[in-house]
Amino acid sequence: MNSEPHRSQLAALESRGRLRRLVSRSGRDFASNDYLGLSSDPIIGQAVADAVGRGVPVGSGGSRLLRGNAPEHEGLEAKAAAFFRTEAALFLANGLLANMALLSALPQRGDLIVADELIHASVHDGIRLSKAAAVFARHNDAQSFADLIAAWRAEGGKGRVWIAVETLYSMDGDVAPLAGLAEIAARHDAMLLLDEAHATGVFGPAGRGLSAGLDGLHNVVSLHTCGKAMGVEGALVCGPRLYIDYLINRARPFIFSTAPSPLMAVAVSAALDRVESADDHRQRLTILRQDAAETICAPLGLPSPRSQIIPVILGKDVRAMAVAAALQADGFDVRGIRPPTVPPGTSRLRVSLTLNVGRADVAALGEALRRALA
Repeated sequence: MNSEPHRSQLAALESRGRLRRLVSRSGRDFASNDYLGLSSDPIIGQAVADAVGRGVPVGSGGSRLLRGNAPEHEGLEAKAAAFFRTEAALFLANGLLANMALLSALPQRGDLIVADELIHASVHDGIRLSKAAAVFARHNDAQSFADLIAAWRAEGGKGRVWIAVETLYSMDGDVAPLAGLAEIAARHDAMLLLDEAHATGVFGPAGRGLSAGLDGLHNVVSLHTCGKAMGVEGALVCGPRLYIDYLINRARPFIFSTAPSPLMAVAVSAALDRVESADDHRQRLTILRQDAAETICAPLGLPSPRSQIIPVILGKDVRAMAVAAALQADGFDVRGIRPPTVPPGTSRLRVSLTLNVGRADVAALGEALRRALA
């Protein structure tokens, strides 16, 4: 067996400061997506324990279209549809599968996908499986989306347009121009595919996300992952019943995947209740963001953060990883992010604010970061 290609590729990654290794969690949490600190929430834990006590199985036993469809899945989907104010919802194992399902199944041959150039890798994976054409708009530039759609129509494009964005970008912490995109979608009879992964639970009334103002529109499909602010696992695709039914019938990542554990459906259902009543958590997270603006961003000349995600762009891969290592040695779990996760030349620290830390921790991180960058 010739293993040299694999060995040489790993060596090349290491020489460029891009070799990835699994590192156990330690230190104060400035790395996770557990924004509201719900991953260890006792109320959610008790809901799962109660479900175990009444005999809800750990395993699903098959795909949802075989014997894997449990009452807990259907109950969760009904609750999610009501919570996010859509006609229907579908529960999948994670956001990667959900985006692959959406992009590979819904856009049809002859359609056009217009995606933000910085959209999540899972959307790119879905696009590669799609029969539709795809182009990429300049990041958060609504006019770029409009221009690409107009150019496609001028060249004879006759199908439907699908606009795909993250509402809150996971590596830059900035927010999509949703009002402008909604207007463009209405004007061009286009669909909006909105990945709310990092906004669900944190933004919007009752934590319903940044797309909450688009409730009930016939041309919106939203994705709410459950492993971030909700503190659990899985992903909820919400939208018109027509498209949910189509995914059930045509989305291979859904059809051919073992269903998520019924216990996880119970956990997500409990997490929705916790998120809905978590205005105090969201207020505490807002205070941490204000603290970070003063103690982290201002001293480094960075703009005030618009969200709980703060990028500290350092440029070179090796430097980003060295600064991250220095912070970890000081007891702060901050991770370096390198290409291909971010564009070349923009390696960075991704500082994630969560309720697993307090105001004193944020101030201490600011001091440690200044020392590491000196």
